[in-house]
Amino acid sequence: MNTLKNTILKRPGKKPILYDLFYEDTDVSKPLVIFCHGYKGFKDWGTWDLVAEAFAKSGFTFLKFNFSHNGGTMEEPIDFPDLNAFAENNYTLELEDLHDIIDAAISREIALPKRTDLDEISVIGHSRGGGIVAIAASENTRIKKVITWASVSDYKSRFVRGSDLEKWKTEGVRYVLNGRTKEQMPHHYQFYTNFIANESRLTIANAVRALVLPHLIIHGTTDESVAYANAEELHQWNPKSSLYPIENANHVFGGKHPWEATTLPDALQEVVTTTISFIKTH
Repeated sequence: MNTLKNTILKRPGKKPILYDLFYEDTDVSKPLVIFCHGYKGFKDWGTWDLVAEAFAKSGFTFLKFNFSHNGGTMEEPIDFPDLNAFAENNYTLELEDLHDIIDAAISREIALPKRTDLDEISVIGHSRGGGIVAIAASENTRIKKVITWASVSDYKSRFVRGSDLEKWKTEGVRYVLNGRTKEQMPHHYQFYTNFIANESRLTIANAVRALVLPHLIIHGTTDESVAYANAEELHQWNPKSSLYPIENANHVFGGKHPWEATTLPDALQEVVTTTISFIKTH
């Protein structure tokens, strides 16, 4: 198993992106899988390294990265030492990050193994990242397959409304508690105005209805953070998609941070096995 951890992709005029690569040295062509974390997430969360290893052992080059404004830094990629960056994050920045990652892979500015097949790029997004990969897949012809894990189906409905929205506008910042770290995490009001300015593009339903490539939707039936109904909506908008429920699974499919076991939880193993099979057979 070859791993390149915490490699920096520099982007002139933009914040750099930190990424990891997992792959095995073989003479076989390896499709590229790109993984996008979710809200208050990061590439090194809990089980994600084990997920990366599983894909690599199954014949893929697996790339995961931190969104540039997720709150991590190049020196401290875990958790959120840069809350100023977190406050300035928005959906269009995350889309730009993913498109830039794909461009850097195609140009091999990213240090991919020689036998990576860049005509076979799949993207996986967890939670909020599921919306990002769905939108990106509707925009970027380099993407050949899209897989959403516990994905949200709509961004607008997740914003506060009424007096809470007015308070956010007046004060310019709104704080959200991170239940795990107990930090109060800031969102500047630009997060909302950026969405409104780009609402058509950022409406996940529009993107999913436009998809013409293989689309797999995986969701836990007892997801406590993003209800299973979100998966049903995604599937309704793209009837050609494949909907795969994970019975009695939560939002992170049994994982947690930190994850000290050397094997995946059963639910997440089912997610990984199902995803690998889908990519190989479509």
